[in-house]
Amino acid sequence: MATYAGRGVHGQTVEVIARRILAGEIAEGATLNLGALQEELDVSLTALREALKVLSAKGIVDARQKRGTFVRPRADWHLLDADVIRWQMEEGADPRLLDKLHEVRSIIEPAAARLAAIRAVDEDFSALEQALEEMIEAHGDPVASVAADLSFHRALLNATHNDLLVRMEVVMETGLAERDRLVHGGAHDDPVPSHRAVVDAIRSRDESAAETAMRGLLAKAVRDVEKVRAQKGRR
Repeated sequence: MATYAGRGVHGQTVEVIARRILAGEIAEGATLNLGALQEELDVSLTALREALKVLSAKGIVDARQKRGTFVRPRADWHLLDADVIRWQMEEGADPRLLDKLHEVRSIIEPAAARLAAIRAVDEDFSALEQALEEMIEAHGDPVASVAADLSFHRALLNATHNDLLVRMEVVMETGLAERDRLVHGGAHDDPVPSHRAVVDAIRSRDESAAETAMRGLLAKAVRDVEKVRAQKGRR
């Protein structure tokens, strides 16, 4: 996923200010000193204002007469925005974000697997099987493993044939990718069997088995994260 940092001066400015806010370096309610920011970041006032428009659209900052530009309360931030999720992951602004992501997944994906068992068509089975093949081929390659896992979960949502569920990809993709980078960066169990169990149940049109298999997959995902956290804690 492309980041704002790859979009020139404007993008770099968005990234710097967003990360500082989400990391708490610029507190909620704080008024931004635009002159100081312009000088520090060595950007034009136009570039700075354009960057702030991006953050305003994401609910992070706002501007008022006599008050200037200020950081809005976290409750106003668009927390389901892919960039906002990524910034939180990168800056560690919320160390519980992976746990929150799992709660979202545990609500959405078992139900998605159940629907897929009812609605999946040949194209969906092909996409799921292709994702499994990518997982096998990606063994030992963290970057490819992340891409394969994302392909699988994207195919699962598509197999529901529910446009709103498919759009949940926007919410989950960045957080899931960051979780995968954490897990696949260290030792972990083979992910293929747990994913294969979901596909087999969907192909068998067994709704309950599909839901159960997905819950098992998610439980394994939690164990993988806890294992990594334990390893880091011992260092």
